[in-house]
Amino acid sequence: MYPSHPQDYPPQSYYQPPAPPESNYQPPQYATGIPGQYVVPQPINGKWSSSLCACCSDVSNCCLTCWCPCITFGQIAEIVDKGNTSCGVHGALYAIIAAFTCCGCLYSCIFRSKMRSQYGLRETPCNDCLVHVCCEPCALCQEYRELKHNGFDISIGWQGNMERQNYGVQMPPMTPGGMYR
Repeated sequence: MYPSHPQDYPPQSYYQPPAPPESNYQPPQYATGIPGQYVVPQPINGKWSSSLCACCSDVSNCCLTCWCPCITFGQIAEIVDKGNTSCGVHGALYAIIAAFTCCGCLYSCIFRSKMRSQYGLRETPCNDCLVHVCCEPCALCQEYRELKHNGFDISIGWQGNMERQNYGVQMPPMTPGGMYR
């Protein structure tokens, strides 16, 4: 029924389609009705608004960050994460990591890197993780000041800032369907 040796099989030719031509074609973009992501304006010069050691320019934040950095970190992370995770969750994760491993700075340096990429800031004075390992409170205070400088009210969180930004833009009320007899 079947040939017993491979050489007894009839020769097969495999069809290989030609390679597609090189082009710069991009599919068209369609409006979906779903609002896009909030886009943070990029600064032109890439400099931080304040230095790493300017902690005392906001004494209340400096004190809070020195005694309870998980609160400041949670507030920063919620804004940088664009509200995907709440301040409380980020703060609790930071506190747990710091309590069990004494390395909360490794978690917070991730958000410094995200923030730098969102705002086009330079990696100064050194690597993000090194800044957080060597001077965690100063790094958190600098990030807090940078967000305030960019117009965020850190105390109201991401959702509050988005509502404040869209204040005055009102949608027409939804009306129920027509009357039926």
